[in-house]
Amino acid sequence: MSTSAHLPAEPTAARTVAARTGGTVTDRLVEANRQYAANFQDPGMDARPVLHVAVVACMDARLDLHDALGLELGDCHTIRNAGGVVTDDVIRSLTISQRALGTRSVILIHHTTCGLESLTEDFRHELEDEVGQRPSWAVEAFRDVDQDVRQSMQRVRTSPFLPHTDDVRGFVFDVKTGLLREIDPVK
Repeated sequence: MSTSAHLPAEPTAARTVAARTGGTVTDRLVEANRQYAANFQDPGMDARPVLHVAVVACMDARLDLHDALGLELGDCHTIRNAGGVVTDDVIRSLTISQRALGTRSVILIHHTTCGLESLTEDFRHELEDEVGQRPSWAVEAFRDVDQDVRQSMQRVRTSPFLPHTDDVRGFVFDVKTGLLREIDPVK
């Protein structure tokens, strides 16, 4: 596994540019995009996912959802946030995905050793103390990842805005093995 502290033996285009230019991370990514765009060909797709599925997952950098699920460009909508939690904004995105762009299935993916397992709502209080304003959002921290997946499934299934709630399934991705473990919605 590579991290920013441990660069891989063969650097990516972004890292190669950074080594030459000494630029910021954003500079590196923009240069990598220029290299990508030089060979880019419009795939001729529209915004409707081929598999009619939306995947809601954690933003954790260890999750490569397309590889883990065998997905190709254009197969799904991917909605990511801290914890993969079903928030009002996730419901907003799912509603647009279903009602305007034809998705019918929802897959929820949380994972082992999630950072939200080590936070509490005190995080909001600490932010308020630091910046003088309380965030309008909840941290959505949890202690039991399986139960949090169940809660997320329930939020999707009971949303009045989502017309397609019969195919909603939840999983926990094991960051050590790469395997998904399905969560029974009732326990």
